[in-house]
Amino acid sequence: MGEAWKLKWTDIDYVNSTIRITPEKRSHARMFKISGKLLAMLSVLPKKSDKVFGTYDLHGYRSSFVRQRKRAANKLGNPRINQITFHTFRHWKATMEYHKTKDILHVMRLLGHNSIKNTLIYTQLVTFQDDDFICKTAENVKEAKELIEAGFEYVTEMDGLKLFRKRK
Repeated sequence: MGEAWKLKWTDIDYVNSTIRITPEKRSHARMFKISGKLLAMLSVLPKKSDKVFGTYDLHGYRSSFVRQRKRAANKLGNPRINQITFHTFRHWKATMEYHKTKDILHVMRLLGHNSIKNTLIYTQLVTFQDDDFICKTAENVKEAKELIEAGFEYVTEMDGLKLFRKRK
């Protein structure tokens, strides 16, 4: 959270679609490639200070996050959402990146850690389920609605048919 809070407008490179992260504590500075969508969302934020997220103190940001998290948990009827923190996202990113690359040193650099021991704390070495899916097609809105309600996710459209999938 502190790294996001410190983000300055000068840390964003609109030409190369990158963000430079100023480290917290004793970690390393890093550069991240960002999507055009994120770049567009950042560009419409008001530029009232040199910091992207304004000049409020860090405690205020945390309080705002907690309020929004409670609203989402109540609205969705899922109290587990209240357990999500910024560090949850960091653990998730580390775990997903390790699952994708199987390269713990890459994950260590991504997180900006000096020690592999810290990276191992963040990275959950879990076994993920196979990528086996049940696939279905929908010819109209009614069929698509039924598939979504049954837990299928939309993938793409081909030859006038909408393709959906769900993990086995």
